[in-house]
Amino acid sequence: MWAEHWHRYHAIQHLVVGKRVIDVACGEGYGSALLSRSASSVTGVDISSEAITHATAAYSAQKNLKFFAASCTQLPFDDHSFDVVVSFETIEHITEHDAFLDEIKRVLTADGLLIISSPNKAEYSDARNFQNTFHVRELYRDELAALIAKRFTHAQWLSQRNGFYSLIAPISNSSTDAAFEALLPDNAHVITVSKAAPQHITAPLPALYFLVMASANAATIEHATICTSAFSDAEEFAMNDYKKIYRDLVSLSQKHQTLHDEMAALQRENARLREQPPAPRIDNDSWLTKFIKRLTT
Repeated sequence: MWAEHWHRYHAIQHLVVGKRVIDVACGEGYGSALLSRSASSVTGVDISSEAITHATAAYSAQKNLKFFAASCTQLPFDDHSFDVVVSFETIEHITEHDAFLDEIKRVLTADGLLIISSPNKAEYSDARNFQNTFHVRELYRDELAALIAKRFTHAQWLSQRNGFYSLIAPISNSSTDAAFEALLPDNAHVITVSKAAPQHITAPLPALYFLVMASANAATIEHATICTSAFSDAEEFAMNDYKKIYRDLVSLSQKHQTLHDEMAALQRENARLREQPPAPRIDNDSWLTKFIKRLTT
């Protein structure tokens, strides 16, 4: 989830340069703050007053960034106030889909851009037999497409999915350290961030393998191009194997904790028994013992 959310904001950074942006359902505000680095202004809106209080305090130093508490179906802004509307993972949390998109259409300029994300119900819930209790009404693609087409005549669809991928990307011909800095076309991105500072893009990881194309003819090499390429398996066996190992580790950790607790309880019981005074020793040769034997025989 961490990767999904940060990836969306990083991926659209170049689309908001110099624009007036509203981030609807901005949550804690980290995405709005990221977009404010390149946008002329960013307005973050969320229905949670607690989230807005946090965001306002956390990003007060960014002067082109403001936060407001408001509903996504009643945005307190004038018509055509924004060049770009961003709303990630919002629509599935409400039932008023038409009112939500009508409000987005109202505050967006005539040539403005909407960037919206939504889980694909067919894959997110149906295929995985999964239910997110925080989702009120998820959408299939045709349902989301109908809502968008009703208000916007053109749309470009993209897919997002976490998984295990083999990545091939262009690098410099230099043998210096700069060789590991990806040289990508404007429409391609390899985004690498550290979890310690996810707002900053770092240099791509060094090549584990080199893939080299060579020729004695310059024209041959000029036409022998490979775009940035991500390769994954249709069965997601690497991801599923990782999940299985992770679940097994969690189970083993829980069993280890149970055994640790049981051992501690036994040690406490042993210590308690050691602290008890010894039972009085019965002398079978005492006069009282002999007297009792005589009475009972």
